Amino acid sequence: MGYITAGINHRTAPISLREQVAFSADQLPDALQNARAYTGIEEIAILSTCNRTEIYCALHNSEVEAIELCYGKLIDWLTHYHQINSHQINSHQINSQLLTEYTYCFHDEEAVRHLMRVACGLDSMVLGEPQILGQLKSAYASAQEADTVGPALNRLFQHSFTTAKQIRTETAINEQPVSVAYAATRLAKQIFSDLSENTALLIGAGETIELTARHLCQQGVSKLIVANRTLERARLLTDRFGGRPVLLSDLSQILHESDIVISSTASPIPVLGKGAVERALKQRKHKPMFMVDIAVPRDIEPEVSELPDVFLYTVDDLQDVIEDNLQQRKEAARKAERMIEADTFEFMTRMRSLNAVNLLRNYRQSTETIRDQELEKAMQWLARGANPEEVLQQFARSLTNKLMHQPSVQLKNAAALGQQEKLEWAEKLLGLGISQKTDSTQDA
Repeated sequence: MGYITAGINHRTAPISLREQVAFSADQLPDALQNARAYTGIEEIAILSTCNRTEIYCALHNSEVEAIELCYGKLIDWLTHYHQINSHQINSHQINSQLLTEYTYCFHDEEAVRHLMRVACGLDSMVLGEPQILGQLKSAYASAQEADTVGPALNRLFQHSFTTAKQIRTETAINEQPVSVAYAATRLAKQIFSDLSENTALLIGAGETIELTARHLCQQGVSKLIVANRTLERARLLTDRFGGRPVLLSDLSQILHESDIVISSTASPIPVLGKGAVERALKQRKHKPMFMVDIAVPRDIEPEVSELPDVFLYTVDDLQDVIEDNLQQRKEAARKAERMIEADTFEFMTRMRSLNAVNLLRNYRQSTETIRDQELEKAMQWLARGANPEEVLQQFARSLTNKLMHQPSVQLKNAAALGQQEKLEWAEKLLGLGISQKTDSTQDA
């Protein structure tokens, strides 16, 4: 049994490619089933956030050739499923071969360590950010519902969740607020020094927008507008933080009221275009607008950044903003890394011991089958009136010969091929070296 992770994230690829391979929550059930059918891999889970898309798999064969074959199938499937052959990035045609340049692959111990680091926020753009653990749990739940999680992936995810909880309890990894939502709020405060005089428009009503609303209210923003596909969901946020709920379809009518626009929806296409922003700027008499697009795929058309009086930032632009609050977390991260190393070793040791359990179970079944066959023969001879002493002697000889046959064949082959290490290991396995040392000690 082995593990493999294939992925793409904010460190390996620009947002223009990440948004092409992103999955919405609605897509995941079909994508998981499709991936299993396409690749032939039974256990698969998919995590897709604004900063990463990763595929986690458990394999029965962990040989290097099998790992490379599965990785190739996963990249082919990702390219095929999202139909990105017709898209371009950096003036290059995207296909599975080029997509490989932007992705990474981890297997076995590296894959285990990576998943734990992701769960703890150590691999996030914002070091230690807590939202990723919830997103990972949602990805796991989606795979369970799609019936693409088996015993191996289940053990890995549960162990990773336990490790993440322990690290968050025993370190200061998430004590300083440095989430993407916090970074967006801090950047707004740098542009508008006194947020109490500004109106903020939040597009979407998910976890990130909720966190953004909390930070904005703490900074004293005067007016809050929440736009969402459903008015009920938007009202849940405005009831908690104050403000006005509106529908996404009404964006063009209220956009001009907003000094700050922060968007994070799951829409596959932009919800705010250049034309709508141009009209809003005219109504505002070109009073500046600060906009942050946290979504992947992007909610705000990139061309909006070309407009004067607009400050448009994406998730990739927030990296510089969050550096100031990271020093304390970096020390906690070093402690977390040490804990992950220990937990990775513990998990891999447990998994290897499970392999030994299966081997021992099979070995016991094999020897018991031989025993039962020879015992049946002996019982038949006794039933025919054969001498019990002779029957027992024959039973013992035959059982010994049968049990020794396969090991004897393998030892002779190893000796013929000069495989001394295998012979020495067999000596330890059979306890012969220990027995010989004990005898020689007694003789002395």
